[in-house]
Amino acid sequence: MNIYQQPPKTEWADLLKRPELEPGYLESSLKNILNRVKTGGDKTLIELAEKYDKSVITSIEVTQKEIEAAENSLSDTLKEAIKTAYSNIYTFHDSQRINENIVETMKGVRCWRRAVSIEKVGIYIPGGSAPLFSTVLMLAIPAVIAGCKEIVLCSPPSPNGNIHPAILFAARLSGITKMYKAGGAQAIAAMAYGTESVPSVYKIFGPGNQYVTYAKKLVSQEGIAIDMPAGPSEVAIIADNTSNPAFIASDLLSQAEHGPDSQVLLFTNDSNLAEAVQKEVASQLENLPRKEIAKQALSQSKIILLETREELIEITNQYAPEHLIIASDLWEVYSEKIINAGSVFVGNYTPEAAGDYASGTNHTLPTNGYARVSGGVSLGSFMKYITFQHISEQGLRNIGPVIETMAEAEELFGHKNAVTLRLNELKR
Repeated sequence: MNIYQQPPKTEWADLLKRPELEPGYLESSLKNILNRVKTGGDKTLIELAEKYDKSVITSIEVTQKEIEAAENSLSDTLKEAIKTAYSNIYTFHDSQRINENIVETMKGVRCWRRAVSIEKVGIYIPGGSAPLFSTVLMLAIPAVIAGCKEIVLCSPPSPNGNIHPAILFAARLSGITKMYKAGGAQAIAAMAYGTESVPSVYKIFGPGNQYVTYAKKLVSQEGIAIDMPAGPSEVAIIADNTSNPAFIASDLLSQAEHGPDSQVLLFTNDSNLAEAVQKEVASQLENLPRKEIAKQALSQSKIILLETREELIEITNQYAPEHLIIASDLWEVYSEKIINAGSVFVGNYTPEAAGDYASGTNHTLPTNGYARVSGGVSLGSFMKYITFQHISEQGLRNIGPVIETMAEAEELFGHKNAVTLRLNELKR
């Protein structure tokens, strides 16, 4: 990782640039896949599974027998770990239920909201070199708590024709009954348009590579809602002389191993710490099975040395990271001023990996600067809020003249008349 010492603020924007996504030529090939699935259905999904996943399958839907075999193939230790994570994630998301109150805005005028679940949602779970069974918990649990009537899961089959067993176990534990063997852009198309086996949904959730991300963007242009336009994974760390360089290096590498286009940044005001972290990264990197992937990510990652705590906070808010670790005993000083971040991990004993797996918070988060305007997936992501109002006769007498005056000023006399007719009736 390159160290940049006290760069002027005029250079911050360039230093904080994310890795570029694939260029626009992706669009034509992805539109072709989307259209093929739209017209070819299950047959196309089976053909593309063989082409892209090297998997020969005859049926898209996962059978009950496959689910049971998957559960039996997992160690008790892993199953217990998944169950513990399930419990923590369920507890945190269940606490997000909102009790709406009826508000009387003026005498006789009552307004309220009602939370309603999105009826049909789709969950995409990557299953390649890193099968993200933890993401099943992150997405399925709030969907079930919200009361979504239909939850569809798609994940790519392995060359043996099966979805990773931990993904199936986590899905069953979370309450999902509809699971399908489809990966990549073709899975997004299947959930967007529907096939003979895969039901179409109203909103699609889940991370994926650049092809999946771009496919989600394309179907969103056709009216299918998506959770967020997620990009490559990223982490920023604020550190000072109270930080542990070995811990920091491990956190940087835990994100760098996600993919070659991931980005990890360290913001610190301690030059000795910066050098110690560099040494630790080099040492720990050698023991990572995904070393080559992490190396590529580190090549576009940086250590930025600044002078003051205020600058560390300012550059962090400008970057708006997906994950932010405040690796300091003084985390309370920093955290109260953080306004742009997807999820924040505070203190020297709070690794970002805790949020990825089991602490309870959701790991589906805004990337590429979207943390400036958006939060991560929550219970509310699976719900919509419908407003209601009731106006009594006295309420209309109170508010009616206000509406008439405003409607007339906007020259919308039909609006005015809808009130005037009622007021005249009350006068009679």
